[in-house]
Amino acid sequence: MSGPSPTIVLYTKPGCGLCDEARTILNALLVERAADGRPTAPIDERNILTDEAWQRAYSLEIPVVEVGGRRLGLATSPARLRRLLAETLDGVQAGA
Repeated sequence: MSGPSPTIVLYTKPGCGLCDEARTILNALLVERAADGRPTAPIDERNILTDEAWQRAYSLEIPVVEVGGRRLGLATSPARLRRLLAETLDGVQAGA
């Protein structure tokens, strides 16, 4: 399968410690993926306070990570983020 990798969207807000944690984990996972020769994607960080719809949708579950149409709320688990990246960037299916 060819074509550009999807963008990783990280919904955050200023002063959010969990958002800082998610950003750090995502960056580390992307460095790890690049070192292993696996696909990576750019991160597009979005401040939910700049958009009323984002505020309504994500205020109770930030940080939210969205990749390739998949969304993960309260995205601070390295294992869950690793699995999301594998599923969306590598096409690996969850489960067995």
